[in-house]
Amino acid sequence: MSADTVSADLSPAPAPAPAPASATAGAAAVPPVIRLHADDTVAVARAAIAAGTALGLCGPGLAGLAATADIPRGHKVALAAVPAGAAVRKYGQIIGHARADIAAGDHVHVHNLTMTDEAVTHAFCADARPVPLLPGPERATFQGYLRADGQVGTRNYIGLITSVNCSATVARAVAGHFAGGGLKGRRNVDGVVALTHGGGCAINTAGEGYRFLTRTLSGYARNPNFAGIVMLGLGCETNQIDQVLAAGGLSEGPMLHSLTIQRSGGTRKTIAAAIEAVEAMLDGAEAAQRTAQPLSGLKLALQCGGSDGYSGISANPALGYAADLIVMNGGTAVLSETPEIYGAEHLLTRRAVSPAVAEKLVARIDWWRDYTARNGAELNNNPSHGNKAGGLTTILEKSLGAVAKGGSMPLEAVYEYAERIDRTGFVFMDTPGYDPVAVTGQVAGGCNIVAFTTGRGSVSGFKPAPCIKIATNSDMYAHMAEDMDINCGGIVTGEDTIEAAGRRIFDKVLAVASGETSLSEGFDYGDNEFVPWPLGAVT
Repeated sequence: MSADTVSADLSPAPAPAPAPASATAGAAAVPPVIRLHADDTVAVARAAIAAGTALGLCGPGLAGLAATADIPRGHKVALAAVPAGAAVRKYGQIIGHARADIAAGDHVHVHNLTMTDEAVTHAFCADARPVPLLPGPERATFQGYLRADGQVGTRNYIGLITSVNCSATVARAVAGHFAGGGLKGRRNVDGVVALTHGGGCAINTAGEGYRFLTRTLSGYARNPNFAGIVMLGLGCETNQIDQVLAAGGLSEGPMLHSLTIQRSGGTRKTIAAAIEAVEAMLDGAEAAQRTAQPLSGLKLALQCGGSDGYSGISANPALGYAADLIVMNGGTAVLSETPEIYGAEHLLTRRAVSPAVAEKLVARIDWWRDYTARNGAELNNNPSHGNKAGGLTTILEKSLGAVAKGGSMPLEAVYEYAERIDRTGFVFMDTPGYDPVAVTGQVAGGCNIVAFTTGRGSVSGFKPAPCIKIATNSDMYAHMAEDMDINCGGIVTGEDTIEAAGRRIFDKVLAVASGETSLSEGFDYGDNEFVPWPLGAVT
């Protein structure tokens, strides 16, 4: 493979390889741009390029091509003339159309590239194939907490789940008591987490928003990273605790208790009663021990945030390689953020194990078209200010890079928001693109660890699930080293490969799942990122 090309071919092809192909590492002369596919009309700047700099590419029409303007790092440069209205291609796919005539060597971005609602061609199940599972004795394991229901935890928290915003202050007071020494030396308990939110009342109980909320709360109560749960309500709210428990098929017992402020006689009495309820669970939580567990007990949430022009070149395909390894070892990898696969969904439906799975994904895309239209928005609103500053121009471009997190394994199932994930393998969950809401849905579905790629520098934590931050570029990694667990920037510079970086991510996932502390955990981040999807009218 030539040094001017990173293989990230996302165009439909029969029977793709089990994992993304490598980027060339250690080449003698690395050109200043990366061309991702032979059909591309743009390339990506490895670093800032000054006007007049030769692009160093070989091939018809490319010899001697130079930048006509300054190209910021991660941004696109035209490799050929593109007339106004013509398609611009990256990853071998259309990412938009030229607003005006674009000359070879021009900077291509929001000033001359526009989004079009491109019709995609589906070929349901065309690339579906059996998962190449490793033989049982060769499969990896991790050290996890086996729960009574058969799920496996990567952490051992006690959770305080609020049914309504009105009980949030009480929940935080209880968590504060245990953060201040209330665990009394129980080193096997990771902490007491208050999961508070802004809803729970003035909501239509027949609407989607209420179903999402009850699924989310009951899903967290069931997540294996919790050894015990105390549900806290006000008492008169629409979202009654009994209904939340019923939605999740849960019942109270020694490690699941509920309280309401009105029934308990006020805030201070509720705080005292909740502290007592948590203390009654501590010995049981402390007794839990890590043991060797198969990867069938691991559910990895795949996330990206603060994406840049390198995300789809480095960290996302490397995470996709790691996701393939998780699946080949019997585990589950969960892609989400439906608006950020828009325009790339045909690449997933080709991998669907059945037409029904493919049709469910297409139905969710159609739901999002209707949802954004009803709310006076459009899916191309998604690329944020930071995404655009980092070189991403349209949602089509962002989606084609984002879908690389999903690797190459068959798509086993599609879940609605916060639905219980009951299949192993590679699956998809319908969520918004907003990271805290998306991860909240994945954790409610059962995810017990998060891998999060970022190019601009996202720093969230997501208790009770540990979060591994993966940098797309070396500059940001160096600048924010305290917050980044893994650097994939060497793929951009030609010093690393997708396979090698993906293997490092896989190894880190198993280490963190087995108890190694991620950097965000070391700072005790993750108390404020519980954000159920606030869908529907508040009355």
